[in-house]
Amino acid sequence: MSTILRQLALVSETNRVNFKELARVSAALQKQATRDLGPIWEVEATVDAFDNLDDVPLGYWPMIVKDDIGLDGAAGVHQDDQGQPFALITAGKDWSLTASHEALEMLVDPFGNRLVAGDSPDPDQGRVEFLVEVSDPSEASEFGYPVNGVLVSDFYTPSYFDPVKAPGVRYSFTGAIVSPRDVLRGGYLSWHEPVTDIWFQETWFDGDESEFRELGQLTGKTRSLRSQVDELTNRLAGPSLARGQAPALMAARPSSVLVASGSSAKARQWRDQIEGLLAKPKLGVSEETGRSEAAPPRRRQAPNLSSPSSSPNPVGPPRRRR
Repeated sequence: MSTILRQLALVSETNRVNFKELARVSAALQKQATRDLGPIWEVEATVDAFDNLDDVPLGYWPMIVKDDIGLDGAAGVHQDDQGQPFALITAGKDWSLTASHEALEMLVDPFGNRLVAGDSPDPDQGRVEFLVEVSDPSEASEFGYPVNGVLVSDFYTPSYFDPVKAPGVRYSFTGAIVSPRDVLRGGYLSWHEPVTDIWFQETWFDGDESEFRELGQLTGKTRSLRSQVDELTNRLAGPSLARGQAPALMAARPSSVLVASGSSAKARQWRDQIEGLLAKPKLGVSEETGRSEAAPPRRRQAPNLSSPSSSPNPVGPPRRRR
């Protein structure tokens, strides 16, 4: 069954992220989308880097890196006047992790309103509707992983909403989440309780364990559920994410250095081979004049009709019919 191709455009509007770095992160996000996310969530996507917003073709969903989007270390998916998604990302040391987080969620739920029914983590509640945000429960930097030496975000699988834990089931890509509806340190999970029409969260931003908190009713009918939940959450999530940032970046740095050195070595091999091909003398070219030397023409020889052997099918004299 074919799926609609989803196209993301990564653009930098800050001097802190140049195009070389933008292209490197874009390539990592493309590989993550194709190799990791696509087979699990049945998504087909492209992620391309563009020099500026004017170069982004129609049909792409932009992800824009800026110095300031109003919240420190945060990001968010919004909708334009036509209801199409776009993401804003704060430039910083871990901006690739944030870009990955937003890309994953845009690809799985572009419009931010996808709900999945399941049993509430709160034992005082029954069946609820979970907002599908694939990176939130394990969004902290320490649970990310490197792609091409670039730190990207973990994400949960559809099995995350299973009713019970089962052996051999993968609940997140890295395996950091080991049970359905688990929330890891620095992450959160959001849901709607239909009886009261109130939104709740399980968050683990501080302390030694997660806690439940009430968000209230979401009244922004013209905005996506995700944008409203994220706005209420980012103020609390930012400091917690920052605490996990340094260890994760330090862990990813050796991988990044090794990838860069390997890429440089391969580039040298390619350049040496190309120079060798260009330096090789061409056949039929005079070293003195540099011009092609064609072989002298040969005359076409006419067949010798007087010789029987010159004709492949000699014709004998006609015979009378008796």
